[in-house]
Amino acid sequence: MGGEDRKSSMPTPQGAGARDVDLFLEQARRVPAPVRDPSVARGRLLFCMDATASREPTWDQASRIQGDMFVAAEKLGGLAVRLAFYRGFDEFKVSKWASDGVELARLMARVDCLAGQTQIARSLAFAAEEASTSRLHAMVLVGDAFEEEIDSIGPGAGKLGLLGVPVFAFQEGGDPAATRAFRQIAKLSGGRHCVFDAASPDELRRLLGAVAAYAAGGALAMGDYARVHGGAARRLVDRRG
Repeated sequence: MGGEDRKSSMPTPQGAGARDVDLFLEQARRVPAPVRDPSVARGRLLFCMDATASREPTWDQASRIQGDMFVAAEKLGGLAVRLAFYRGFDEFKVSKWASDGVELARLMARVDCLAGQTQIARSLAFAAEEASTSRLHAMVLVGDAFEEEIDSIGPGAGKLGLLGVPVFAFQEGGDPAATRAFRQIAKLSGGRHCVFDAASPDELRRLLGAVAAYAAGGALAMGDYARVHGGAARRLVDRRG
């Protein structure tokens, strides 16, 4: 099962999470801009989270800070977010679309984390199906473990790549199996993988804000966000003059 006993992650070296976030913000500027659909006024983002037992502290943290996604996207046309999560015994649920932080926070507050195995392949398959029928600009995946066959993630992640939907895979902690899987997901989908430190809420806040800017305004908007919020990204912009 994917509860606390099975998900004992390797400790992240002190400061490594912050460096990874800065590197992510720098690299993410090179993600191709999403194809904009004139009929879709807002950026559309699928926000998928591991809601198994070991994620409870970070779930509460994300519930408090996710409103910054909407703030980051507001000046770029706004953001619509659909929450997906997996937990317990084969439980996978998806919310309705939320168009503001208060609404999404309310949806997240109703979810209790339960012990269970990861369902990342299922999450990717759902995202690919969603993107096949209606426009989806990006997917965020937040988790700390991977307990499935590695080949199971290929079809969903690859299809998202073909559909132009990058997956931004944000990994809490240093579990090797999760690292391998999240890297593969990012590569196949054309997205990015980044490790963050759950003890630093600002890291997750910056990551979510960057992807919200991307979903709402594309790679240039993410670059602008990175210049303001990402240390390494700001230095990169300064060097380019």
